[in-house]
Amino acid sequence: MVEEKKEKKTTPKVKPTDTVRDLKYIKAKSWPQEEYFASGHRACQGCAEALAVRLVLKALGPDVVIANATGCMEIVSSPLPTTSWNVPWIHVAFENTAAVASGLEAGLKALMRKGRLPQKEIKAIGMAGDGGTADIGIQALSGALERGHNMIYFCFDNEAYMNTGIQRSSSTPFGAMTTTSPPGKMSPGQMTWKKNMPEIAAAHGIPYVATACPSYPYDLYEKVKKARAIQGPSYIHILSVCPTGWRIPPDQAIRYGRLAVETGFFPLYEVEQGKYKITIEFPKLRPIKDYIEGQGRFRHLTPDLIAKIQERIFAEYAALKAKAS
Repeated sequence: MVEEKKEKKTTPKVKPTDTVRDLKYIKAKSWPQEEYFASGHRACQGCAEALAVRLVLKALGPDVVIANATGCMEIVSSPLPTTSWNVPWIHVAFENTAAVASGLEAGLKALMRKGRLPQKEIKAIGMAGDGGTADIGIQALSGALERGHNMIYFCFDNEAYMNTGIQRSSSTPFGAMTTTSPPGKMSPGQMTWKKNMPEIAAAHGIPYVATACPSYPYDLYEKVKKARAIQGPSYIHILSVCPTGWRIPPDQAIRYGRLAVETGFFPLYEVEQGKYKITIEFPKLRPIKDYIEGQGRFRHLTPDLIAKIQERIFAEYAALKAKAS
């Protein structure tokens, strides 16, 4: 009787003919299967921020302690007596996320020094929205970055105070309609330009700053892994498409995240030890109207206002490319 040969399970080999998509699929298969942000939360249909949090936690792993500001993710993930967080998590106020995260980092070091915790890398994490970062929390964030705490701060930017009724923030783009920046005869909507938080963070001279978007999950994942390995403060600014606040269909969140990057509205780059690098680049940017069209928050914009936004984007993208060259 001839014995049957048992097939050995091996990792798929990458061939020169494999497409980029195949290579990414093979790479993603090596990601952790554990879910540290559990399903069953109350996020809106199509919420890209919930996806971003899930990917971030996969890259961070279990050895973290998170300080999470009041906001969308806090509200949807922690209705008493349940939680979606499978890692240590603390709900903090809008204004003190970075202060609490820096205190966590100092406390963890003290507990390890006293032998009350094992000597291993437990990362202190701060998470907040654009309102809790660019507006209410910027003072605490600046102090934490200046002091050089070994922590990562994530800003999940959905470009308004979505949790409390879609009010404008300093991260709301020019011309966008919100409940506190309504368009009319005397106003185009939001009257100021989006605050450039990644550049503000980079100006502190910290080891690592990056922008990311869950529409580009591999780019996001690698940046979080890099920040996880760095000693000292890191800042990652994540564009989190909000179908409710942006007035788009729920199934279009990933598409609009990609359009934000493809038009140069939200370029993906990193600043490592002061050196700029654009991580997702295109031979030519798509026109900004491809991104604006279809979003209810921009439906009132006139051609001259769209042209004004386009001019600004070209100028800012050229400045970024100059830094990265």
